[in-house]
Amino acid sequence: MELRQLRYFVTVVEEANFTRAAARLHLAQPGVSAQIRQLERELGQQLLDRSGRAVTPTEVGEAVLPYARAALAAADGARRAVEEFTGLLRGQVTIGLVSGAATEELSVAAVLADFHDAHPGVDIALTEDTSERMLAALVEGALDIAVIGLTGQPPGPGITHQVLIDVPLVAAVGPDDPLLTSTGPDGVPVTALRDRALISLPRGTGLRGVLDGACAEAGFRPRIAFEAAAPALLAQLAARGLGVAVVPEIPAPEAAHLGLRTLPFTDPLMRGRIALAWRADGPAGPAARSLLLRLRHVRVAYPSSG
Repeated sequence: MELRQLRYFVTVVEEANFTRAAARLHLAQPGVSAQIRQLERELGQQLLDRSGRAVTPTEVGEAVLPYARAALAAADGARRAVEEFTGLLRGQVTIGLVSGAATEELSVAAVLADFHDAHPGVDIALTEDTSERMLAALVEGALDIAVIGLTGQPPGPGITHQVLIDVPLVAAVGPDDPLLTSTGPDGVPVTALRDRALISLPRGTGLRGVLDGACAEAGFRPRIAFEAAAPALLAQLAARGLGVAVVPEIPAPEAAHLGLRTLPFTDPLMRGRIALAWRADGPAGPAARSLLLRLRHVRVAYPSSG
């Protein structure tokens, strides 16, 4: 009995078809069939039922299947352990990124580029999504690492996180917005947003969760007029007088350049937090663990509020 025979058997069961299994294995179909027949001869039992349109495991095949998968997992684990020990990282890392998180302050691209230079044998898969969906993907194992926005609530059971960016949220408005004259010198309470057209990130993002939660505590539901995935676009919409944008704090020179005025929130104080998240039991592969270590030590350059 050989590991490759077990791998062929498991793949055929998963694909329910010899041709598709051979294509997935990048092999010729007759070779896959021959190896599985050899495995059946060695075990003295038929493992696959080939009589129907779909190939299915026999009763014996169903009994063998979990052991075959366990053997393959053990072999892959041993291979990864050796590669980790020798520093020859291979495999793939899947990382999720919430929209708007890749900024000058948090240069994810630079970290990934440095990691790729150090470990060219590792394939990096990067995707953008909402924080909610990425947290679900972490739990399911579809993602190794995620950079998410926090809503103010814990990310959920089984997830560990580390805050990378923690900045105040502000109300950004055009220079003639009535909010500038209707609030005190210290800032604006969340209740001042009642019945105002608001500009925010989409549902499922950390910033939107913070806004929705603060408005709910104040006893009203926010009236979202515009949604956009990038905080910079939110600020541009507000500068055109289309509503009040709730965005991370903008340095005064940059706000002036955009034609904006910003007001801090006073009641409650709202903050935008970007965090690194991963499964509490850690990423499965050594490559993902190595990248996580780099990301956990990234230096975040906070802009001056000047």
